[in-house]
Amino acid sequence: MNDSTATIESADEYLTFALGEEEYGVEILKVQEIRGYDTVTRLPDAPEYIKGVINLRGTIVPVIDMRLKFRLAKAEYNALTVMIVLNVADRVVGMVVDSVSDVVRLESEQIRPVPEIGATIDRQFITGIGTHGERMLILLEIEKLMTSAEMGLVAHANAA
Repeated sequence: MNDSTATIESADEYLTFALGEEEYGVEILKVQEIRGYDTVTRLPDAPEYIKGVINLRGTIVPVIDMRLKFRLAKAEYNALTVMIVLNVADRVVGMVVDSVSDVVRLESEQIRPVPEIGATIDRQFITGIGTHGERMLILLEIEKLMTSAEMGLVAHANAA
């Protein structure tokens, strides 16, 4: 009985989303809401991947285009483009993705470490590779990504 309890506790749920041909996963507990893409107010001199800000029920929320952040081909924004609103480090952040797929539950044995590929990818924002049936999910360490110095969101929050 203790073994089954340990298995249940070691399982995590991930919201899965697509960027181009790849599927990614982010811990469901970090997700506040999913909404269609809205027009954003562009901030002067912001990095290209920071699309701007939106007013979400009185909260000013920075919006990150994940395709640009991960140096993928620029996406065309259309009716299917989605914004995932996250709550990370007591900060609300919007993340623009191509589409949201579903929520999957992964047991610890379904999560593999990121393979050693040398310096070609930045592994610090990836917790592992999840396998769910035939699907492979790149699991993001979203809090670490959104609070990284290069994003500038936390420093910006402290300055505000």
